[in-house]
Amino acid sequence: MADKRLGRGLRALIPDLPPDVEKTEVDSVNSIKVSQISPNPFQPREEFDEQTLEELKQSISERGVIQPITVRKWNDGYQLVAGERRLRAVSALQLEYIPAYVIEVDSDEEMIELALIENIQREDLNPVDVARAYEQLLTTCSLTQEQVAKKVGKDRSTITNFLRLLKLPVKIQESLKKNELSMGHARALVTIDNSSQQLELWNQIVKKNLSVRQVEKLVKRIKETDGKPKASKTKEKPYYLTELEEKLQHRFGTKVQIQPGKKGGKIEIEYYSEDELDRLIEIMADEG
Repeated sequence: MADKRLGRGLRALIPDLPPDVEKTEVDSVNSIKVSQISPNPFQPREEFDEQTLEELKQSISERGVIQPITVRKWNDGYQLVAGERRLRAVSALQLEYIPAYVIEVDSDEEMIELALIENIQREDLNPVDVARAYEQLLTTCSLTQEQVAKKVGKDRSTITNFLRLLKLPVKIQESLKKNELSMGHARALVTIDNSSQQLELWNQIVKKNLSVRQVEKLVKRIKETDGKPKASKTKEKPYYLTELEEKLQHRFGTKVQIQPGKKGGKIEIEYYSEDELDRLIEIMADEG
């Protein structure tokens, strides 16, 4: 059966070859008019990179569509299930036909599931879009995390880690989508409960190009600092100094103490390695 489909698919690789309408059927590859295909209303991808789209157009103009898109029969035509980049490229090239694998889809829920899983398995979605796709599978398709994991061939912990990204501030999510920080950076940031601290550390990551390991160390320092009781400290010094200490700790990502004296005082900033010292010096130099 696979060989039969392959043969029909090879014929469909020629974009302008008119289809044999009488032989068009479900569960096979056919050459279909682009004008007959409506977009997928459940498309998980929010953004399409213009450069990669141009590269795809160039490839299609030279070699044709190597991998057919997937559609379902819909009203008097077809509805896209997967392959929007290919469909966009073919439309931009003003080609009349595109090879399409026609499948039978019984419901919108199944349509959503197929579109999301196909995009996720292609592994070219950004982490935020992947997370939203998982979330949509959970909510719209009423699946559990365990069921989603089985459908996409991932561990349940992977699903959980992606979903946690959606708790990050929007600015950080946008930065992740733009590849300004990695999944490793994001996974470290999401362990911090305070959004202000997340944004402050994110600023440092982008500005200083910090490695994941450096960020993990900073997160550890922040959590250790925040976990220590402040009641006794408040009794020993004015509240405004305690508040200033907290702001400096968030700014430098390490422990800071202000020791007031009779006519002055001192500020102690702790560091734990030469790299940590270099990082602090850079921050203070930028402040100047």
